[in-house]
Amino acid sequence: MSTVYSPEREFHLKIVPSDIGNYVFLPGDPGRCGMIADLFDEPHFVSSNREYTIYTGSLERETVSVCSTGIGGPSAVIALEELVHCGAHTFIRVGTSGGMEPEVLGGDAVVASAAVRMEGTSREYAPIEYPAAADFAVTGALYQAACAKGLRVHVGVVQCKDNFYGQHDPDTMPVSYELNQKWNAFVRCGALCSEMESAALFIAGAVRRVRVGSILTVFANQTRRAMGLDDPKCYDSSQAVNAAIDAMRLLIRQDKDKRNKAK
Repeated sequence: MSTVYSPEREFHLKIVPSDIGNYVFLPGDPGRCGMIADLFDEPHFVSSNREYTIYTGSLERETVSVCSTGIGGPSAVIALEELVHCGAHTFIRVGTSGGMEPEVLGGDAVVASAAVRMEGTSREYAPIEYPAAADFAVTGALYQAACAKGLRVHVGVVQCKDNFYGQHDPDTMPVSYELNQKWNAFVRCGALCSEMESAALFIAGAVRRVRVGSILTVFANQTRRAMGLDDPKCYDSSQAVNAAIDAMRLLIRQDKDKRNKAK
């Protein structure tokens, strides 16, 4: 399905269906795409436009792709929509986050089972009462892969927002009373970490009937800093990337098994 703005190629991604696989990794940072593509078999560059950089290759003899999404929900779901137009049906967000729960340390991995919709994009897809939940099969594959890699991994709810500095410098915002109250409430509810894309991706994926999951590297934890606790920091997301690769391999094998049994 193309748009009126671009009848031959997707308007933002500059792709056609033959450019990408049905299974797609979604990092935020375009600079992470090459690192992920290096783990594919026979990777090749497809396109780069705005925040969207795309490579395609294969895993388990199945065509797979990686497409960066930039920062935040609007650009992330534009990528998902156009990838779905081209036939993609399974997505793994490979992202970064800041810890919220005191037990979540820098260097840990978080597999999001659901996301707090404190952002605007998902509200243009579904009523706020509809939950932003990850796909069960993708979540299970990510957890299994992360455990097999020996990662310290947490599974649970993550918080998503639109304003990075609203999290890190809330007292300078005129709505600081609301930001601080909600942050404290989410911590008390057990939210594991904070990021900016999963809620929008989970909702858009549900509406478009595709599978979406997220694995997030925790860089640091501001709750621990506020409590005067040690706050180890980690800016290396390679372990989560490798777990995501293994998870996608598992999903591909599961899908092939289902197809074979259906014959």
